[in-house]
Order: sequence, then C-alpha cells, then structure tokens
Amino acid sequence: MKTRKPTFERRAIERLPTTFDDLIQLHAPRPIHDEVGYKNTVEMVDALAGHRLNKDQEDYLLLLSALVERYEADTLPKRSRASGLDMLRYLLDENELRGDDLAKILGVDRSVAYRILKAERGLTTEHIKLLCERFGVPADLLIR
Repeated sequence: MKTRKPTFERRAIERLPTTFDDLIQLHAPRPIHDEVGYKNTVEMVDALAGHRLNKDQEDYLLLLSALVERYEADTLPKRSRASGLDMLRYLLDENELRGDDLAKILGVDRSVAYRILKAERGLTTEHIKLLCERFGVPADLLIR
C-alpha cells in the first residue's frame, strides 16, 4: 500500500521552527512600512495559518496577523459597506433561494417579494426579524 506524500503546505509547516524565539530569528516581527515588509509578513502568516500549531507558533501567528491587519487598515482603501438589499440578495443566492422563496419566508405575496428585490419596496421591521431568524444574521446587515 502506497503512503501519500505530504502536500507542499504540510511539508512547509514541518520545516518551520517550533519555538517563539526561533520563529523571531526566521522573521522578526516589526511594524510594516512598505509593500516588501507586507509581502514577507503575509508569507509567514500564510505558512502558519490553517495548521495545527503549538502555543509559541500560535502566539507568533497572532502577532504577525495584528501587524498585517494594522498595515492593511492604514494603507488599503476603505471599502463601502454593502446595502441591506445587497445583503438580502447575497443571502438568497448563497442559499439558492429566489423571490418565491423570499415571499414564503416573509409570509407575503410573491409580488411583494419581487418588489423588495427590485428596490421598489423596503423591508419592514417584521420582515427583518423573520430574515434574521431564517438566516441567523444580525439585523444591522439588512438595515444599511
């Protein structure tokens, strides 16, 4: 019986140091000031993320992730938030639902559901409550 070779990612994590001090020697965590520092830090985050890590590796990953998050918050353009209607359309699409299904969820005539989806009619408070219960999302996603 043949044994499977570890994937590239698995082999890469096996080569990474297991102690915090050794990880720091490999890539010292520093504030990120440019694209090169960002790419190098993201490369380390990617190498660690998604694997079973020991406590030192987890701490190191958290530190690098915070540095990447800070750099991205300071340098990347701010994205506008999706509207409530866009979120509703997304939720329906992800759950493979259509306007007729929305009408059933809301307990309304299908013409009302389609008018909501065309932005000809807004969601009521009761509609939002029903949608939050159905999809398990907070109301603020649908109110924007």
